[in-house]
Amino acid sequence: MHLDDAPAPACTICHNGLYENELTHQACRPCTDRVDHNLRALAGADGLYARLAHSLRPGSSGGGPVVSGSRTAPLPVRLEPLSLAARGGVVTILQTWLIDWHDLLGYRHPRWDGDLQQQLDQVVKRLRVLLPWAAEEHGAFDEFARELGSLVHQCQVVTGGEKPTRRIGVACTCGHTLRVTLDTAGVRCPACSTQYGHSEALRLPLAERRNAA
Repeated sequence: MHLDDAPAPACTICHNGLYENELTHQACRPCTDRVDHNLRALAGADGLYARLAHSLRPGSSGGGPVVSGSRTAPLPVRLEPLSLAARGGVVTILQTWLIDWHDLLGYRHPRWDGDLQQQLDQVVKRLRVLLPWAAEEHGAFDEFARELGSLVHQCQVVTGGEKPTRRIGVACTCGHTLRVTLDTAGVRCPACSTQYGHSEALRLPLAERRNAA
């Protein structure tokens, strides 16, 4: 195979082609910026992580009034935001990624100080510092971006900041129906293995209702 026949380097997240100044990177600039935006959305006193604490009471959604339509006493806390806010949730997942990055760079093990909110702010700050390196060098940067995006989306849903994403059916060129959202980074057709980037997936025609069900 001639060198000219080799596939052009593509972003591992959206699968669109990389610009000339990004050819050594794992992710394109827009996708890297989206990762940075998601990290910033979690941190701070007004961030999504802090808002989880206000969504723990049954019937609450982002600090709304407590309501109950049942005679049965509700659980003392809502499990969805609790699982995200507690140890093992958002903070622990991000800390695990930072440990991995430090190991690959040969840095010493990061230290965690304070309560979980303070640890969240610390790990977000450090991940943002190392983000340019990770976007260029880390072989699993796409996995990190997807997991981070999922965490942010879950936090938005349980705090009332966003409704669950609505998926629509679009038709692959082979006729198979693919389920995508407006935030879809990319999708691969399981029938013919065609890979679509973000913009390509959204340009596909809508699937007929009988096929999209």
